[in-house]
Amino acid sequence: MNIKIKFIILFYLVVNIFNISMSNENFFNKGLELFKDKKYDDARFMFERSIVFNPKDSNSYLYLAKIYNIEEDQKKEEKNLKSTLLIEPDNEEAILMSMKIAIKKSNYSKVKNLSDTFIKICKKLCKENDGILDSLANIEPKNNDS
Repeated sequence: MNIKIKFIILFYLVVNIFNISMSNENFFNKGLELFKDKKYDDARFMFERSIVFNPKDSNSYLYLAKIYNIEEDQKKEEKNLKSTLLIEPDNEEAILMSMKIAIKKSNYSKVKNLSDTFIKICKKLCKENDGILDSLANIEPKNNDS
């Protein structure tokens, strides 16, 4: 009798752990679908639920930042980008988005620092950095003339 109870408890625990781990992945995937369908409020809710189950999910933070970028809420966008980079310091998209925010804020030294980091880790989005550096080069002489 005692062995049956232990087996039932063990089975219950294994099933619940499996369900929790699968629900996190489902929340992110559902959020990604909603994001692609431009249902940003619903997607935000799913990404936030994903973070509740897995606070180290850098992709959920990145997509929240993308949503806040679309909604033009720069403060929340930056907060989520910082979280993404804290968890995954070599996330190319997060670094590029941070560089674009720094340009908007005229923080050119931060852009250069992020660009240096980006050059070291760049794999897919290398050409994006060149465009940002070109626009930075066009802006800096104007600032020096005034």
